[in-house]
Amino acid sequence: MATVSEWLVRLHFLLLVLLCCVSPSSCATIKFITSDPLVGLVGCHPHQIKAFTQLKNEFDARQVLSLSFNGLTGQVPSSFSNLSMLSKLDLSQNDLTGSFPLVRNLTKLTVLDLSHNHFSGTLYPNNSLFELHHLLYLNLAFNNFNSSIPYEFSNLNQLKALSLSSNAFSGQVPPIFSNLTRLTLLYLDRNKLIGSIPLLQNLTMLSVLNLYENHFSGTIPSYLLTMPSLTYLDMRGNDLTGSIEYDNSSTPSSLQYMYLGNNHFEGKIIEPISNLINLTHLDLSFLNTTYPVDLNLFSSLKSLLHLDLSGNSISPASLHSDSSTPLTLAMVFFKHCGIKEFPNMLKKLHSMQFIDLSNNRISGKLPEWLWSIPQLGTLNVVNNSLNGFEGSSEALVNSYVRILLLESNNFEGALPNLPLSITVFSAGTNNFTGEIPLSICNRSSLTVLDLNYNNFTGTIPQCVSNFTFVNLRKNNLEGSLPDMFCVSASLRTLDVGYNQLTGKLPRSLRNCSSLKFLSVDNNKIKDTFPFWLKVLPNLQVLTLRSNKFHGSISPPHQGPLGFQELRILEISDNKFTGSLPPRYFENWRATSSSLTGKEDGSLYMVYEKNPYGLIAYTFTDHIDLRYKGLRMEQANVLTSYSAVDFSRNLLEGQIPESIGLLKSLIALNLSSNAFTGHIPESLADLKALESLDMSSNKLSGTIPNGLGSVSFLSYINVSQNQLKGEIPQGTQIIGQPKSSFEGNAGLCGLPLQETCFDTSDEPQPQKEEDQDQEEEEVLNLKAVAIGCGLGVLLGWAIAHKSYHLFVR
Repeated sequence: MATVSEWLVRLHFLLLVLLCCVSPSSCATIKFITSDPLVGLVGCHPHQIKAFTQLKNEFDARQVLSLSFNGLTGQVPSSFSNLSMLSKLDLSQNDLTGSFPLVRNLTKLTVLDLSHNHFSGTLYPNNSLFELHHLLYLNLAFNNFNSSIPYEFSNLNQLKALSLSSNAFSGQVPPIFSNLTRLTLLYLDRNKLIGSIPLLQNLTMLSVLNLYENHFSGTIPSYLLTMPSLTYLDMRGNDLTGSIEYDNSSTPSSLQYMYLGNNHFEGKIIEPISNLINLTHLDLSFLNTTYPVDLNLFSSLKSLLHLDLSGNSISPASLHSDSSTPLTLAMVFFKHCGIKEFPNMLKKLHSMQFIDLSNNRISGKLPEWLWSIPQLGTLNVVNNSLNGFEGSSEALVNSYVRILLLESNNFEGALPNLPLSITVFSAGTNNFTGEIPLSICNRSSLTVLDLNYNNFTGTIPQCVSNFTFVNLRKNNLEGSLPDMFCVSASLRTLDVGYNQLTGKLPRSLRNCSSLKFLSVDNNKIKDTFPFWLKVLPNLQVLTLRSNKFHGSISPPHQGPLGFQELRILEISDNKFTGSLPPRYFENWRATSSSLTGKEDGSLYMVYEKNPYGLIAYTFTDHIDLRYKGLRMEQANVLTSYSAVDFSRNLLEGQIPESIGLLKSLIALNLSSNAFTGHIPESLADLKALESLDMSSNKLSGTIPNGLGSVSFLSYINVSQNQLKGEIPQGTQIIGQPKSSFEGNAGLCGLPLQETCFDTSDEPQPQKEEDQDQEEEEVLNLKAVAIGCGLGVLLGWAIAHKSYHLFVR
């Protein structure tokens, strides 16, 4: 990735080369810049002169500089403002940082796009941005500007589009927009803005207003419903209350898209909304109203295509009415509505393409008439109590359903034959039994097969290599994995954990260049460590736990392991042997730097695009990880952390210091092996570390003091070793139970009871009988002295004097 300064050098060089071909006398300048004696001595061919001239004329005419998606980093240098002839500047989709770049001399700019970067700080009133009086388009979205919105935006009175989305703008919106009368698009979504809806009635050309996810309060101004050009209004995720006032006799509303979900409306708002007859998309999800929604109120919306009532109580009578909704409806979202029966009102909606009834209480069987809806492409009934299918399986096979989501229900028996058009099938966490039907191999469009947590038996079909996401976890499958993975395989996730699989890992897996997640844990696979998988350029998670793997886990060359993208390596409860070479953890690129939060490797996204919207479905990888002393299922494993678990094997030798290179590591488990030597000092470099288990080894020496300063370390266990010395007294360590340090005869300090201070030289308290004897002897000496009188005293004085003479 290049910095902006480096790119400017390239731009200047390009222009100088252009000048050289058009005007050879300028080549000396290029020779000076490049330090290349050949540059400038070779003339340009005629076709080069023509090409460069065309480029120069095009640049002069367009006056456009677009550097989006160029991987630029760092701050924008002040010299950037020297490009004074620019009319369009696009620096979006980079990793630029710092405050707002200097644009004072770019007075001809009409388009400025700085979106999707890391600009931060405050936009002050004297910012050079507010001198760009010719701006028509300004996009600052997806940065981190954290000031209030300056009044000086009103200086940009030529603006047609303004986006301040996804920043940290806060406070009330100043009354500045009345001056921006040419605005057609205004995006203020995903900020921290408060107060009432800003005054916008003067914006007669405004067509899009997005205030999504702020903290606006109060009621919705009635003028918004009658603004002459406003077609798109998004106010979801605010603190709006009250109802909506709309006068039927006033100007008809132009609104087509209206999103009001996740607010706090108290009054009945559906009746006035039913008068907005041009609506095509309506979101009233999670309104927090206390009364059930009557679907009959939407019958007047003859153009309505998309209706979201999720999170509301719906009148049961209207769910079964024959005239409750517009016949045009194509997408309905009735999630979390407490529905107990499959809504019959959907039966007559022949334009229906998408139905989401997830997270309800629907029981019984899926009705056969569903599969006769001619355009139905997606059905989501996840998390209900459904247990089967009505009618013959032929109706389902011949339907047009592409995405069928049945997860977390009570379906039982054999898996039905899937639609010929199926692309995504998810039926995890049910009670399906029998073998996985071979008919799935004839579904050429199928990409996602998710059958985890069922009771399937038999072998795994050979065609699983044809899919992209395969999850067969926690069934009763047996046999070996098919060795049928070809070079063209698009497989990204393969999870066959918790089955009864035997044999070896199929060597053809090395052909799956897209593979990111491979989990075969809790089976009976008998094999050696699969070093050959390091050829996979994208492999990020490898889980071999609880099998019959054996042999060394050290590469034959005794160097780094070689899995450069690996983030999670889980090989516990096997019979691996050998030691780890010093460089074992080098070159784990994905783990050697802190995760940025942008990674989406654990999420396989499926997008369903239709004329009425774009829907994304997320399929998440899971693993069981021993973490903080407990074994628990973890989701989002690639985006959340990096982890290494080598526990319960036969490993020996020293733990290499290179472990400290894994900066994003949050869980390290090396327990129940035969490791020797000292605990690596480099563990203190793992600032993200939360869980550390080195118990039941043969480690010696002291616990590194640096571990006491690892602030996220909430679990540590070094019990049953040969450690000695004082336990570091960091807050995270002394809060551990003493069992985490027991079994080390030489350890002392909190939380153990053994003190680290040697008290053998301190005066010991005398016993009471010894004190009585001493007092009796003193009294006897006094009596003798009195009896002997002055002679004894004189003798003592002479003796004392003789002693001093002897010493001298």
